Amino acid sequence: MDAMAEFVVGNIVRRVLYIIREEDLSLTTAAMVGLNLSAVSDDEDDADRDDQPVLSATAIATASRNALHPPSLQTLLEDVPDSAAVQHTSSSGRDSEGKSKSADKSSRNRKLKHDVVEAMNELIQDVSTCHEPIVVRVEHIHQKYLFLEVILTFGSSRTVLQFLCVAKERKRSFLVLVAEGAPRYQGHLLAKELVTRGLQTTLITGSAVFAMISRVNMVIVGAYAVLANGGVIAPVGLNMVALAAQKYVVPFVVLAGSHKLCPLYPHNPEVLLNELRCPSELLDFGEFSDCLDFGSGIGASLLNVVNPTFDYVPPKLVSLFITDILWSISALLIQCGDAMHSPVSAITVSH
Repeated sequence: MDAMAEFVVGNIVRRVLYIIREEDLSLTTAAMVGLNLSAVSDDEDDADRDDQPVLSATAIATASRNALHPPSLQTLLEDVPDSAAVQHTSSSGRDSEGKSKSADKSSRNRKLKHDVVEAMNELIQDVSTCHEPIVVRVEHIHQKYLFLEVILTFGSSRTVLQFLCVAKERKRSFLVLVAEGAPRYQGHLLAKELVTRGLQTTLITGSAVFAMISRVNMVIVGAYAVLANGGVIAPVGLNMVALAAQKYVVPFVVLAGSHKLCPLYPHNPEVLLNELRCPSELLDFGEFSDCLDFGSGIGASLLNVVNPTFDYVPPKLVSLFITDILWSISALLIQCGDAMHSPVSAITVSH
């Protein structure tokens, strides 16, 4: 699986768990409100009381218990009655009460499933269109009449591509510098797309970033994930770009959808900040076969090839985040991410 997809899948799973718990809590709160309304309307006539929801003592106890101790997600959506409701009793009155309890829970579960499905559809829609609210915030690219604004980007990002295309449609004048992002050279794909859409583009090597950064007005990049502390997991080489931008006081802007906001921290064991890719992306084994010979007598190759996938950009190097829900500094983004994920839903996701 692609590295970016792995991070996104983990965030979506956490968001789904959060949605399920929130919908269950909403139904529990509604049940408690209905109880209060029933208590207030004790002095009203029977016709008026019939219109208010009436809860059994068991339903009230269950709602209170769920509010204090959230139930397991494994049983939350299952259409299974409480054990107390399925116990066999000889009394016809208790049997009738058990059937009533089972019917109440079955009705509640159907309502919960319906609400969860609606929330899931909204989540799918939000993820599918997350780039639209981002790309319209092109006011960060200033209109200049005497000279072109120079924007540096790194590798390839669909959100960055759409952002720059919308900026061109809104009559912004700028030149794009694209760092190729070796060894995968994703910048080549982005440069080709930009030229196809009529944007002035210059392709440079990653090692030339420090040489070119003094001419740059703004750095705009995408991200694999944004961690809870505001740090960014990005393609390898991007931390060097961020350091160069800091050295020359160039704004470093990160574009990311809200589904990339991760509630984990860099020190969490669930977060794998790096994985090593195949060395063949860096060299041809045929040309370096002598260096990779294990028959040298020391039991190991004289040449070791390290090809990391990710870079970690600390929050102090990021000037601005632009997401589909807000644009802000890292501190505000952290608060927004905390509001989107329940602490109970911070499950372990293997990358």
